[in-house]
Amino acid sequence: MAMGKRRSEVQQPLFVPATRLPQSVAHPFYGKLNEILASYQFDAFVEERCGKFYEEKIGRPSLAPGKYFRLLLIGYFEGIDSERGIAWRCSDSLSLRAFVGYALDELSTEHSTISRTRRLIDLETHREVFQFILKILADQDLVSGKTVGIDATTLEANAAMRSIVRKDTRQNYQEFLTDLAKASGIQTPTREDLAKLDRKRKNKASNDDWENPNDPDAKITKMKDGSTHLAHKAEHAVDMETGAVLAVTLQGADLGDTTTIVETVIAASENLREVSDDPAVEEKLHENWMSEVVADKGYHSNASMTDLEEMGIRSYIAEPGRGRRDWSDEPHAQQPVYANRRRIRGARGKRLMRKRGELIERSFAHGYETGGMRRTHLRHHANILKRQLVHIGGLNLGLVMRKLTGLGKPRRLQGLFACILDSILSLWSLLAAIGTRRMVDGKENDLGASFALTA
Repeated sequence: MAMGKRRSEVQQPLFVPATRLPQSVAHPFYGKLNEILASYQFDAFVEERCGKFYEEKIGRPSLAPGKYFRLLLIGYFEGIDSERGIAWRCSDSLSLRAFVGYALDELSTEHSTISRTRRLIDLETHREVFQFILKILADQDLVSGKTVGIDATTLEANAAMRSIVRKDTRQNYQEFLTDLAKASGIQTPTREDLAKLDRKRKNKASNDDWENPNDPDAKITKMKDGSTHLAHKAEHAVDMETGAVLAVTLQGADLGDTTTIVETVIAASENLREVSDDPAVEEKLHENWMSEVVADKGYHSNASMTDLEEMGIRSYIAEPGRGRRDWSDEPHAQQPVYANRRRIRGARGKRLMRKRGELIERSFAHGYETGGMRRTHLRHHANILKRQLVHIGGLNLGLVMRKLTGLGKPRRLQGLFACILDSILSLWSLLAAIGTRRMVDGKENDLGASFALTA
């Protein structure tokens, strides 16, 4: 093969047929995804829901709701964390432009238009889009809803620890330490003096005393790697039979699991009720949907056991070792706690506990690690949750794509040709080895027959 050379100037053709435009390997994936959305009339649904946020005659042409929600879905499928990155990636890819619905001569949307559209459309409409995607899953038999697993993870906030201020005096951290040093007798404290004073303090980063002025919803918390950041708490309710995310809530990172489980259970129940009210899929759900909840020991408390029993939900929540307990103060909690203990010790309880870690952690990995939302680029819970609902909706659409095509993300297509070629070569090598073995066995049989005749 002769070596090609790059020319400094390339003569561009005056006309290019649209059919000859280069397409990436992701194009068939997004084409199939658009077929699914079109078959369920996704654009008509979002345009009807979002019509109240747009003027009929006044103003410049806006970003269509169908395009806006597809742009947010690209964030999940391409693993892009920011709206600026989504806009840049879409302007650079013919496959993504075709998926969103841009004409070849049409400019793609800037990130400021995506942000403004997100602020324009309210949170409830984003939640309705998430429920619409759940109906698609239910129609594809990917929602059972009987047994739901719940767990939470932390998302790093778009706020810096060095920007926190006191809630009472609005002093920043440096000013606060300087006042403490002066009160202790150091009139002109150096940086070393402040660091030494800070090391000796206890509870020096309490959410009761400090907040970030730019994002009060971000709370000081310790991340899984041991570092301390301002963060948010994302909680998922996952179908334990299919892995579909039935609900996602965003709450303060300083709230304990026992205080947030009820909100997530209610959100999952409301979403399942909305799905069951649709005549097209009402028969697809389990008749006893939302009847069991599985969670780890962080969710175990007398209050949570009592609340779940009052809601008519059987709990499979791991119980931490507390030793022998005294029920004289809370006798009403004894029966729910003992019933939960009996269930988790059974064979079904142990099986659900193993499956809980697999399915829920998988939703975190796909949504926030490879999906690109482990660090948020938005502020305030309402804004972040809008993006999060559509982002996790993309995760659910990935389950539909995996069922129909065997691929849940377009990146799986990148090495598909190499995998197919490797499989063909492996099969060819196996057949050649079998043929060689048969030839050898045939010669051995001929030699044995001739030896017998001679004898």
